[in-house]
Amino acid sequence: MVALPVYRWRLAPDGYATYRQLRALGLRPGGQDVAAQLEWPRRRGPLVAYLYRIDRAKPVRPMTPARWAALAKANAARRTCPECRRDAGYVIPPSLGMCSACAFPDNAPEGASWNSSPHTAP
Repeated sequence: MVALPVYRWRLAPDGYATYRQLRALGLRPGGQDVAAQLEWPRRRGPLVAYLYRIDRAKPVRPMTPARWAALAKANAARRTCPECRRDAGYVIPPSLGMCSACAFPDNAPEGASWNSSPHTAP
């Protein structure tokens, strides 16, 4: 087993980047293994960030129309309430499993349009 070089925060040499730094440069790790790690000292144990070599990174793959369509479909599914089948306009919280209008029907002020019953026609 090969030990990774460990650098303290802000002391890593040039040529290394975290995953987020690679993305900001328009790059991805491209299958390479972690080259080193950063550590932030703290009382409960160090925080660790993995570093990749910039010279071995590959460009980010471009979004194709099919990928854009798949992403839009997935996001629409996350916004659709399984109870009333309407687009809630926000991502449905997994803790509720439904939109707030269906989860808390009695908490809305009288006549609130956002809490009109989704199961009856206006």
